Amino acid sequence: MEYIAYLHKDKKSDFGVSFPDFPGCITAGKTLEEARSMAGEALLLHIRGMLEDGEAVPEPSTIDDIAKDTALKNAVAFLVNANIEKTVRINITARESQLKRIDQLARRAGISRSAYMVQSSVERNLTEK
Repeated sequence: MEYIAYLHKDKKSDFGVSFPDFPGCITAGKTLEEARSMAGEALLLHIRGMLEDGEAVPEPSTIDDIAKDTALKNAVAFLVNANIEKTVRINITARESQLKRIDQLARRAGISRSAYMVQSSVERNLTEK
């Protein structure tokens, strides 16, 4: 699915991104490319959180739906792909000290323990190739 995102830029600020279908889901980047990339990550994390909480994920708005949205003023709309996959619960074994360190790092990153572990594993795999 593709969701509409708004790209905003105020003087002396980074490029901000918000989503009309997901109030509260925002991100930013120093460059246009960074903002675009961060938009995809923010949207997926937001949707995964909604699914974990048992919330319904809305259908994407259409261009007609947002035509009169005042938040679109001084913004550029673009599409962000949300490839939503089903999550699977797993059980792992780790030392208590390792879990404490993972929890510290996850809190610092502003994400859950599970999200931190998955993100770290995937990023490590990408850098090893």
